[in-house]
Amino acid sequence: MPIPDFQSLMLPVLNFARDHQQLTLREVREFLAHKFSLTNEEIEEVLPSGRQRRFDNRVAWAKVYLERAGLLFSPKRGCFCITQEGLDFLSRNPQSISISVLHQFEKFRAFRETPKESPKTVKSEKSLAAVPVSSLQDEVETPEESLEQAFQSIQGELASSLLEQVKSCSPHFFEVLVVDLLLKMGYGRSRSEAGRAIGRSGDEGIDGVISEDRLGLESIYIQAKRWAGTVGRPEIQKFVGALHGQRARKGVFITTGTFSADEKNYVLSIDPKIVLIDGVQLVDYMIEHDLGVVLKAVYEVKKIDLEYFNEE
Repeated sequence: MPIPDFQSLMLPVLNFARDHQQLTLREVREFLAHKFSLTNEEIEEVLPSGRQRRFDNRVAWAKVYLERAGLLFSPKRGCFCITQEGLDFLSRNPQSISISVLHQFEKFRAFRETPKESPKTVKSEKSLAAVPVSSLQDEVETPEESLEQAFQSIQGELASSLLEQVKSCSPHFFEVLVVDLLLKMGYGRSRSEAGRAIGRSGDEGIDGVISEDRLGLESIYIQAKRWAGTVGRPEIQKFVGALHGQRARKGVFITTGTFSADEKNYVLSIDPKIVLIDGVQLVDYMIEHDLGVVLKAVYEVKKIDLEYFNEE
C-alpha cells in the first residue's frame, strides 16, 4: 500500500504511546511499518533530496505535531511518552487525527501561528473556527516534503526553459557550450586545449576533443548535435566510425534531442566506449555545474544542535 501521509499516522502513534511508558522513534517506525504492511521498497523510499527516507520523515512529523498539541512530550533526548491530555483525548474515541482536529488545542494553535506574522494576519481562535476544515486537512505533505516538492517544481521549470534556450542557440555556440560544460565537470587541461576542433566541415562526425584529466593521459572525442527530435542510428554509427578513424577509445555524443532505447542499447555493446547525453541530461548537468544559470535565492533549513545542549 502507499505510505500513509503524516496526518494518517498521528492516531496510530498516539494509540501506540498509550500502551507504553516510553517510546523511541525507531520503535514507532517498526510498529507502523508492520501495521500498514509496508514493503522494504516503501520503507526505503527517500525524499527527492535523497537525504532522508520519506516514511521516517512522516513518522517524525506526526510525532512533532502531537507534541506541539500537548498530547505527547519528550522527558529526555530520544524518548517520548503520552501526556494526560493525550490520554483524555483518546478516551473520547477519535476516529482520526488531522491538523484540523489538533486546532482545538491552544498549544497547537500557538505553534501554527508564525512569529513573523503581523498583528493583522495572526489568526485568533475565533478566526480559526472560520477556516474550512477541508483547507486544514489538505496538508498531506510534511513541511520538508512540501519544500522539496516546490523546489523540484522550480527546477523542472528552469530545466525546461533552459533547454529551449539552448535549442535556440547557433550550432557553433552549442559546441562552445558543450566544451564549457565539460570543463566545469573537470575535463580538459585548459580552455584553449579543450576548444581545439577536429576538421570542422570535414570532421566525419567529430566536433572536438578534450583531455579526460589534467595530465592529458587520454582524450575524449566529442560530437555535439543541436537536434530537435530523436537522433537516429546512422548518426551514432557515423560517430563510431570517426572514433575508429582516430583510434579513439572514448567518445561523448551530446544533443539537445533524445536517444531511443535501441540506440542506448547499441552503444553498450560496442567498442569504443560512448556516453550518450540527451537534452534533459544536458540541462541537468548545466544546472548542477552552474553553466548558463545564476543564483536567485538561497533558503537555509536549520535544525537544533542537540550536542550543544548536552549537559552530560
